[in-house]
Amino acid sequence: MNRVPTLVVFTALALAACRHENHEAEEKPKFLVTSPVRRSTELTREYVAQVRAIQHIEVRALERGYLQGIFVDEGQFVQRGQKMFQIMPLIYQAEVQKEQAELDRTEIELNNTKLLADKGVVSPNELALAKANFNRAQAQLSLATTHKGLAEIRAPFSGIMGRFQARLGSLISEGDLLTTLSDNSTMWVYFNVAEAEYLKYKSEAAPDKPTPVKLVMANGQVFDQPGEVRTIEADFNNETGTIAFRATFPNPRGLLRHGETGKIVMTVPVENALLVPQKSTFDVLDKKFVFVVDEHHVVHSRPITVVAEQPQVYLVASGLDEKDQIVLEGLRKVHDGSVIEPEFQKPGEVLANLEVPAE
Repeated sequence: MNRVPTLVVFTALALAACRHENHEAEEKPKFLVTSPVRRSTELTREYVAQVRAIQHIEVRALERGYLQGIFVDEGQFVQRGQKMFQIMPLIYQAEVQKEQAELDRTEIELNNTKLLADKGVVSPNELALAKANFNRAQAQLSLATTHKGLAEIRAPFSGIMGRFQARLGSLISEGDLLTTLSDNSTMWVYFNVAEAEYLKYKSEAAPDKPTPVKLVMANGQVFDQPGEVRTIEADFNNETGTIAFRATFPNPRGLLRHGETGKIVMTVPVENALLVPQKSTFDVLDKKFVFVVDEHHVVHSRPITVVAEQPQVYLVASGLDEKDQIVLEGLRKVHDGSVIEPEFQKPGEVLANLEVPAE
């Protein structure tokens, strides 16, 4: 008569044991874990850049007058010495004729004074005065000829014409802007580098070897000519804490123009960097953390210091070493103090299987 209660008790105990086993199984879910890996790599840094022509000048009038002739067009390529503008030369031509006449007069006077001086009729001082008048007339003629030449404006170097700031027939004053001229055969690209990056660059860059860089244009395409960092400005900008670098790019097809913008891409080698997958980290306010698994399979959150970023990978300066095991996936399902069943995956396999976004 007591068999039925005894069976019930055993059944209840068996069910309780099953629930306990299931509960333990739920408390130890499996998670992929891996370790940081130390290897040499390269960092790609991007900087906002401004493109400038190697020579870019303002073409201004050197004399006053009416703009009588325009012999070029906006955007036209002009050769060095090619005539671009002509300011009305009539006044300057008249000045030249006037000074030429004065020179002729003083020359006759000088010749007559020489004849008289040879005969002892006039004193040596009078001959010297005649010579001085002749020399002064020569200087005045040279000055008038120079003024006449300044009314004709020619290209000081080969380049591309800018927009006209005056039209045919305009009254031009001395110093008025007429246009701009750009030599685009070689381009200077300026970009600003933070102080810490500058110090790192100077400590690692070869002193006599220019650093190669690339230029990403405004349309997202990489410019087809390589560039080199050859110059660093002398002073830091105290307001921004940056210093300007200048990269030089050949521009054989004239694709780049003065005033364009883009991005400089610089590749910097890093020796023995400690790498972790980005997906193994999480953020708390402005700090990054990982879940570290100890020898008892207990999870602990740990802050790390990230010094640089690559696609899908962080470079860590402190907080981890190669012996640590970190949770790779399922970070939202664990918390500080969780007990898990770790499934280790080699760091090399993890990095090889990371999906790098297409550029």
